Amino acid sequence: MSRPGSPRALRDLNRGRVLEALREYGDLSQAELARKTGLAPATVSNIVRHLRAAGDVVTTDGAGRRKSIRLAPGPGFVVGVDYGHRHISVAVADLDHEVLTERRVDLAPDMSARDGMAEAARLAQHVLATAGVDRTEVVAAAMGLPAPIDRTTGRVGSPSILPGWVGVDAGDLASDALGLPVRVAVDNDANLGALAEWWWGAGAGYSDVVYLKLSDGVGAGLIIGGHLYGGVTGTAGEIGHTTLDEYGDLCRCGNRGCLETVVSARRVTSILEPIVGEHLTILEIVQRAEAGSRACERLLTDVGLQVGRSLADLCSLLNPQMVLIGGELAQASTLLIPAMERVIGRCGVPAAAGAVHIRRGALGARTHVLGAVALARRESASAALFNS
Repeated sequence: MSRPGSPRALRDLNRGRVLEALREYGDLSQAELARKTGLAPATVSNIVRHLRAAGDVVTTDGAGRRKSIRLAPGPGFVVGVDYGHRHISVAVADLDHEVLTERRVDLAPDMSARDGMAEAARLAQHVLATAGVDRTEVVAAAMGLPAPIDRTTGRVGSPSILPGWVGVDAGDLASDALGLPVRVAVDNDANLGALAEWWWGAGAGYSDVVYLKLSDGVGAGLIIGGHLYGGVTGTAGEIGHTTLDEYGDLCRCGNRGCLETVVSARRVTSILEPIVGEHLTILEIVQRAEAGSRACERLLTDVGLQVGRSLADLCSLLNPQMVLIGGELAQASTLLIPAMERVIGRCGVPAAAGAVHIRRGALGARTHVLGAVALARRESASAALFNS
């Protein structure tokens, strides 16, 4: 063991800083590593050379003359689970973030937590068998839920669009049901959406990103300064429960007039149903709006204006570079985004409003299961660093 303050101890400390930065941020150039760690470029270059020789990192050619450094994928595989209000998706990937296979099935919205996890376990068994991966080769697993996860207790908090999950220790339940040799890490699906878009999607290369999930539930995942931010208890980003009208409709959280009561996918479809005489999906509403339906166009534009009001406050507070729209209502992004931009420009701090870009997320329906894979990959890297 090296003595504290000795040259070897300093080298070990700096090596750990470089490895931790690669675990946290993924592929980085040497210049980016120097900025993230605060180490001199020459020191980073020397550390990378030794890590590459030891097989701990690999380098790849990027655009121009840029070389990227990343952690060398070790043996093993990860499992990601996206548990939604009406679906479950499960994917298995290697430690180089390559998804080997994935599968998605519809889910009854009133299914209990245990029955839902039994279905997730069946899917996990299927994807592992399809990929030719034995359970013993799984080194990490993660799951996303459309619910706040209290980081101090590990339990699903309220409000949640999964009432059968409130108060449940989601990690324990998922670990028992899946029967994998690792504990399952669990986070809110909007956080995992932010992580996925930041790793693979439209948020790549940005340090401050908001992923806004607009579906049956409404929430935001926050990347701040290159870090996924959850707040003290893990409930940061619950933008769906910001108040628009304190005398408005009663929300499942117990308050009135929350953003979610106005713009959730279920609310949008229910408003239109009496007018058109049938239940339409969000995609069908978008198609009718594009075909000239004034009612459908007005409804979706109003959703964008209402969301934009809450986003204006968020942009003024956090000053992000990018807001990415995901979830079921992202299908209406061509109508939503211009409306959001108008309100943010009118109500937000001018410098913050002028700096933010609003885009549709790039990963579509796979966003949250890919986020679960990314979280599992980070868990495996953390375990490897702890044991190194």
